Amino acid sequence: MNECLQQAYQIREMQLDDVRRVIQIEREIFLFPWTEMNFSDSIRAGYHCRVLEQDDTLMGYGIMMMGLDEAHILTIGISAQWQHQGWGGRLLQYFINLAKQQQAASVLLDVRESNIGAANLYRRLGFKQIAIRKGYYPAMCGREDALVMRLEL
Repeated sequence: MNECLQQAYQIREMQLDDVRRVIQIEREIFLFPWTEMNFSDSIRAGYHCRVLEQDDTLMGYGIMMMGLDEAHILTIGISAQWQHQGWGGRLLQYFINLAKQQQAASVLLDVRESNIGAANLYRRLGFKQIAIRKGYYPAMCGREDALVMRLEL
């Protein structure tokens, strides 16, 4: 296990006070980031909004929405300095476990076709591609397809 992963960390509910720090990460890692309002509205809507912290350092975040029998991960991100150290997998596993606790039969997510690293992480955790959303994401030169992936629980 990576030595950093052995240190104390917590995954806790995202608060409105966290949104400013979450937005900093969002803008750092995504060309087309969510807005402050997207995050605030998700918290107010009662979605499962979480942050990943270690020693008061916000390292990542995620938001999951529950349907009747399926969970949908709307966004997940790890600060660039903490990527490739296992934190994304830890946070995603947290959401998978939360979906199981909520009696979900499956977990859905969308990922940019060009985000090979994230898609590979999802596959390693058991997600399978079930569809393509044509032109789903904005891109520098038009639109980019999204891979729709599902994990059966």
